Amino acid sequence: MPSPQALRTAADRLVSALAAHSDPEYRLTVLKRLVRRLGEERYPLFLRVLGVVAESDDERAQRLLADTFGTALRRMDMPGGALSSWGATRLPETATPLAASALSGQFFGATPRRLLGPVEYLTVWHLQRTQRSTLGAATFRTSLARMIALLNRSDDARTLYPQKLAADAQNELEGAYTRATRARLAAIAAAWKAGRTPDEVAQAAMEVRETEHPRDWVMRDL
Repeated sequence: MPSPQALRTAADRLVSALAAHSDPEYRLTVLKRLVRRLGEERYPLFLRVLGVVAESDDERAQRLLADTFGTALRRMDMPGGALSSWGATRLPETATPLAASALSGQFFGATPRRLLGPVEYLTVWHLQRTQRSTLGAATFRTSLARMIALLNRSDDARTLYPQKLAADAQNELEGAYTRATRARLAAIAAAWKAGRTPDEVAQAAMEVRETEHPRDWVMRDL
């Protein structure tokens, strides 16, 4: 597992690479290139690098990253990570919640996967049976709030991301999301669109009654 100093160094290099270019499209290319270099199995490391920037006092760096995600959302070209579909076979028989500091994991074999953006990735990792050990509730809540706080630095990301999540919650994408996951995504979208704080959005995700259908959450927000 990378040390805190190694993560800070990686975050500094990423921000410097983004700041070296004024073209939003090129910045998105830089971000996607980092994800590709890390590889699908190391997307949690990418999330941790984003988390370092989110926790810093560098608002300029936060805006750079958030605006780049805004560009990705406009283009529908999100730098994503892969998790197994919930119906996939050859997954571990048991899952142990991770500690709050452990955002890592490894693949356990080739299974059907779909690329997911940061918010969707965290939600699926927490709720569904995938090739990774389950992401614990405390880690999910903290990581989600931190990610939303970062994305809120961009008007485009703050507007477009909850719209995407609301659409995903309505779409039963070939087993990519369970009903419980779609309910959580809808709750996140509704609270985010309503202008709730990042902590309140994360809390709204934790308070979903999983017997409800995602459409109930979307309709409630209209």
